[in-house]
Amino acid sequence: MSISGTYDCVSKTPMGDQKSQFTIAVDGDTFTGKNAGAMGSMDLENGKVDGNKLTWTMNMTVPMPMKLEGEATVDGDTITGSIKAGAFGSFPMTGTKVG
Repeated sequence: MSISGTYDCVSKTPMGDQKSQFTIAVDGDTFTGKNAGAMGSMDLENGKVDGNKLTWTMNMTVPMPMKLEGEATVDGDTITGSIKAGAFGSFPMTGTKVG
């Protein structure tokens, strides 16, 4: 099973459900990628892989600058996790692998 690929994701945020394509390219115990949606695209930074668990950061610019912290678990073709948005708390993220 490869974690690398593209996942159609939904994050439940205070601004409503945010759909995005979450793309992961694993290289050993690290990964890079992008989270692209209606609000733009963010690079996945500091990506770490521990078995089927992922952690990363993203620098959001729209609607306001903020560092986001993500963590997720990949189980088969499903990714489930959360995005921490500073004082705004954490928001659930789920997705299904599409490629």
